[in-house]
Amino acid sequence: MAKNSAGSSETAGKPIRCRAAVVRQAGEPMVIEEIIVAPPGSAEVRVKIICTSLCHSDVTFWKLKDPPGFVPRILGHEAVGIVESVGEDVQEFSEGDTVIPIFLPDCTECADCTSKKSNLCSKYPFEVSPWLHRDGTSRFTDLKGETLYHFLFVSSFSEYTVLNTANVTKVDPAIPPNRACLLSCGVSTGVGAAWRTANVEARSTVVIFGLGAIGLAVAEGARLCGAKKIIGVDINPQKFETGKIFGVTDFVDSRNCGDKSVRQVINEMTNGGADYCFECVGMASLVEEAYACCRKGWGKTVVLGVDKPGAELKFSSFEVLHSGKTITGCLFGGLKPKSDISTLVKRYMDKELQLDEFVTHEVGFEDINKAFDLLLEGKSLRCVIWMDK
Repeated sequence: MAKNSAGSSETAGKPIRCRAAVVRQAGEPMVIEEIIVAPPGSAEVRVKIICTSLCHSDVTFWKLKDPPGFVPRILGHEAVGIVESVGEDVQEFSEGDTVIPIFLPDCTECADCTSKKSNLCSKYPFEVSPWLHRDGTSRFTDLKGETLYHFLFVSSFSEYTVLNTANVTKVDPAIPPNRACLLSCGVSTGVGAAWRTANVEARSTVVIFGLGAIGLAVAEGARLCGAKKIIGVDINPQKFETGKIFGVTDFVDSRNCGDKSVRQVINEMTNGGADYCFECVGMASLVEEAYACCRKGWGKTVVLGVDKPGAELKFSSFEVLHSGKTITGCLFGGLKPKSDISTLVKRYMDKELQLDEFVTHEVGFEDINKAFDLLLEGKSLRCVIWMDK
């Protein structure tokens, strides 16, 4: 008999044969096939995925034909699962632990991870690598013995995956798995950007460029921080109704500002500029617009959107010197995964943090390509994919 639902006593130390959704050709439907997952190496754990959710980053890399796009590859990085087995030198985790994978490493030991000022691990710097840390190899092969590439150190579109201990954190098993998975990336990134990176103050004004899942999560974080005015900027006016659920109080249709620019409209609405602006689309021009919408003296612009490689920002040196504004980047919302995710779990369990409202669809693993269609058609915020439904 297995010791837990991950079946560890029967499979520990052995390769596991399981199903995975494999990208064989960029932009083509993924193929659900049987693969082999190797046992965890030193400082690694093997995790049985319960459910995973779909993020825009998965779609972006699914389309890429050239590096950092690689095929054949197993995508997915928002998930929750159970530790099936642990490798050598693993003290932090045990078989049966409920865990959330995290794409941003948190070794808990380096100068960055032990500082309150950074969440950018220097022992395992973040990179979009097709391999695991340490030895730069894969733990996946297909039934012909061909190597399958990893994605963001997670690869959750597989019934089992192997992760470095720096890329996984324990969570309260009481949280429903179809909510826990959202904290692996998108919701945590948005909420954290308002909470940790910007440190939004009560009664402040906030502007969010782009009301996709990340932008709505920023609104949720700003709401929790007590912002009094949260302005959403988007090209789709229907986003306003959804935004209201997460605290958006006002809306600007960037395509329908009459003879005024977006910055003029925002500056009038905020009496000189917002306290905090968040760019959640990934366009250099919007970063510049967000910066222009921040109040002189203390306005802060936070960049969350992922722009195309080589995109550059252009600012007037005079304006930077004289305006007193701040602009900062923000990976994973500035959160320290090993500590802050547990805080977000508790806030959800205490009915403070909204997660239910982000889940618009749920499908079984065999319908994973449908989840991609729903996101591409703009019909879903987050689609949860159950591995065994």
